Amino acid sequence: MFLHRQELQYKATPEKPDAVYARKLQEVLGGQYGEITVAMQYMFQGWNMHTPGKYRDLVFGIASEEIGHVEMLATMIAQLLEKAPLGITQDAVQDDPTVAAVIGGTDVQHAIVAGAGARPVDSMGNPWQGSFVTASGNLLADFTANANAEMQGRLQVARLYHMTDDPGVRDLLSFLLARDTMHQNQWLAAAEELKESGAEKLPVPSNFPQSKEYTEVSYQYQNFSDGAHAAEGRWAKGPTPDGNGEFTYHDGPTTTAPMPPPTHPDSRLYGTTELPNTMEKAAGAAQDMLNKE
Repeated sequence: MFLHRQELQYKATPEKPDAVYARKLQEVLGGQYGEITVAMQYMFQGWNMHTPGKYRDLVFGIASEEIGHVEMLATMIAQLLEKAPLGITQDAVQDDPTVAAVIGGTDVQHAIVAGAGARPVDSMGNPWQGSFVTASGNLLADFTANANAEMQGRLQVARLYHMTDDPGVRDLLSFLLARDTMHQNQWLAAAEELKESGAEKLPVPSNFPQSKEYTEVSYQYQNFSDGAHAAEGRWAKGPTPDGNGEFTYHDGPTTTAPMPPPTHPDSRLYGTTELPNTMEKAAGAAQDMLNKE
């Protein structure tokens, strides 16, 4: 059940309209790592969770907060667009390069489609996609993905902070930055608690028997680049984070296999093969006669 309260978690009022910046702000609303993504990601993780208790309460609680962040950004974008011009004549654009540049930096669908409002799109106008959502049912995998989403989101908000000097916009962004700081830390803390409690551990999924994998290469760093400095990293020697092995470094692959011969799909798919065209045609006719569909 959801109940909407007509107030914001934090104030979202710009000092002045700015249609160009409104378009930029769309990225952290409807982009891959925007607020719509994390809201839906955490909700689906909660809906798909197999165990009740603190972890499900965690994802539902933060998912609901993120819906509030969607609302704050949409409200801010609408206010940034409030005084945007309805349009401009072609002559005016051609006569004034500055006006042309400004118009080119706006999202015209903010006016045409949304009537001076926010849209569920990124800064380039690409629609938000459900494929951005990660909700696998494995909590360690999901919480790690959540931490990444918050890192990417905070990175983008930090960049946007320096793209405006509007005190009202910066005030909202400073709040979102702070909440992203908390959310990064909480997801990393939750992932550590999963491991410490034994509920999940590395490698994910930890309940898949490692004996079924090709264990000879499980902890090999295989250098497929001509850069030599990777050998100096923590991943090239010493105990592995999962505690199940020791890293080793290898200059290139440690396995090799011959390339299999070319495939021969059904002749009626009409792909070009090394067989003569007449042979492929005859094979197709024979398959038709035998009703081999």
